[in-house]
Amino acid sequence: MRRLLIANRGEIARRITRTASSMGIATIAVYAEGDAEAPFVRECDHAVALRGRTAAETYLDIDALLAAAGAGGADAVHPGYGFLSERAAFAQAVLDAGLTWVGPPPAVIEVMGDKVAAKRMMAEAGVPVLPTWAAEDAGLQFPVLVKAAAGGGGKGMRVVSAPVDLAEALAAASREAESAFGDSTVFLERYLSDARHVEIQILADDHGGLVHCFERECSIQRRHQKVIEEAPSPAIDDDLRERMGAAALAAAKAVGYRNAGTVEFVVEPSGEFWFLEVNTRLQVEHAVTEAVTGLDLVREQLLVAQGLPMSVSQADLSITGHAIEARLYAEDPPAGFLPATGTLLDWCPATEPAVRWDSGVETGSEVGVEFDPMLAKVIAHAPTRQEAALELARALEHSRVRGVTTNRDFLVATLRHPEFLAGHTTTAFIERAGVPLARVQSESEVRIAATAAALAEQAAARAAAPVLRGLPSGWRNSVMPPETRAYTHDGDEIEVSYRHRRDGTFEVGDDVVRLRRVQDGWVEFERGGRRHRTHVLRIGPRVWVQGPDGDVALTARPRFPEAERDVIAGGLIAPMPGKVIAVEVAAGELVAQGQLLMIIEAMKMEHRITAPHAGTVDEVRAHPGDQVTGGDLLVVLGDPA
Repeated sequence: MRRLLIANRGEIARRITRTASSMGIATIAVYAEGDAEAPFVRECDHAVALRGRTAAETYLDIDALLAAAGAGGADAVHPGYGFLSERAAFAQAVLDAGLTWVGPPPAVIEVMGDKVAAKRMMAEAGVPVLPTWAAEDAGLQFPVLVKAAAGGGGKGMRVVSAPVDLAEALAAASREAESAFGDSTVFLERYLSDARHVEIQILADDHGGLVHCFERECSIQRRHQKVIEEAPSPAIDDDLRERMGAAALAAAKAVGYRNAGTVEFVVEPSGEFWFLEVNTRLQVEHAVTEAVTGLDLVREQLLVAQGLPMSVSQADLSITGHAIEARLYAEDPPAGFLPATGTLLDWCPATEPAVRWDSGVETGSEVGVEFDPMLAKVIAHAPTRQEAALELARALEHSRVRGVTTNRDFLVATLRHPEFLAGHTTTAFIERAGVPLARVQSESEVRIAATAAALAEQAAARAAAPVLRGLPSGWRNSVMPPETRAYTHDGDEIEVSYRHRRDGTFEVGDDVVRLRRVQDGWVEFERGGRRHRTHVLRIGPRVWVQGPDGDVALTARPRFPEAERDVIAGGLIAPMPGKVIAVEVAAGELVAQGQLLMIIEAMKMEHRITAPHAGTVDEVRAHPGDQVTGGDLLVVLGDPA
């Protein structure tokens, strides 16, 4: 293997590049138009552009990827995860082109890609499986889980509690599966509401080598997508670990597995476990397994793909310490974890405590609607589970992520929650534990942030237009009234009035404030006997002030009021940019509270616009096929006629 094309993007492309380069293998990036300036493109040895912006036009186009492999002189292809990584047709096309495929054989991908067929095969191999039904089957037992036969990552998945909701859930899941995976097939499976999602990492080569690398727990999920993963699971003892590992190896043998993969199970409180699926690729959460075993799973993949034996046997593997990974997403937890878009105006991961950051972004990166909104996965490894959790929380809290709404505060609150620290992590954790979806900032914290913002603004004005450089900042030759800076925070207004004193301090309200340092965004000052160290960033009217507990977002009030934007009473707006795929109502129609009005697709997930109250539809402003941006007016809903 001399030159490897990475048929993926973002953090996984950077991750593969890191290992391939260490093995002396050159890398080739492929990139959509929106990724032209992304870090992964610069870090590869070569890069080939793909025409288009969407996944379907670029990273899902087999012909385009093979043409890029030819143009870049590749002799091997690594699919990463997501996109075409579990598409048997892509693996076969790579092999037919005379290239090395880094992954399991196409036949294995095909049979495991059909989740219904995979479960049938596992049952024959003696692996316990959950009941499965087709929509038309009699004897359905609710609640059931609608799942995409060819998918993963929570896409094409719906929980249905009653028969009356089944038809709509099937239609929505089928549309979502077609959009994400090019296959609209769905099936039904028994739904376990308070179980654990536990998966076993496997490796197999062409020399008879077959091992499992123990388990990962991935139970904490929203929208059926993983948020926090860890290894080992706090609920798995040595006996259960051995039995699940044996089941995973039986599954691998039954299908003739090669390369890296994951056998996923669901574990009930009783200790019973059931096969879910085999992911025929590297998983997002592979890093926690690497942390506790010391393996480089990408290196093992590349060794096996070249026909070499993997570097370890089962006897070589053991678990050291505990690792936890958090997925940092551009999303809004209080708004139902809706994906968010925007520009990363400041991206500065914390260097202490020292944790692993696998990211695909940097300051200036655009987060759009075309691809998954994950910004980074952050991994802490420590001797104990509690140390790993608290270390990870602190690293997230002390990182600067500005310009895009994220789930960072939710992650920090989860990692410090007593239920999490006690290991009570089931798939119902978020709903059961009541983790705060946003951080509540105290009045004192907001006041300190506003003071820091005002002092930073005063220092910036002084530096931009000095009168006499030898005079201290804010010096006057007469007694002047206090200067005032005004900000808003969550709808509340905060005024900071300050007067510079001849000894270099400031009168701020009834306090004396001594400014210690203003440099590179850092503002250090003493107030009321306490020293505060903050980082202030202002772009336009938006101000972010980071203290020891995280960011406080402020908006500087303009000196002159601006005309407010017209608001239409009863207007329902787009929660985020996306494409309108269905409009269910017309002007003049009477609708009930909760009735579906419109469906928007964004980041391959469907988002439903429903009526907040009963009323008459006055206007429909968007139509199927329309591209809308966040805040666009979609429907005007009046009172009942």
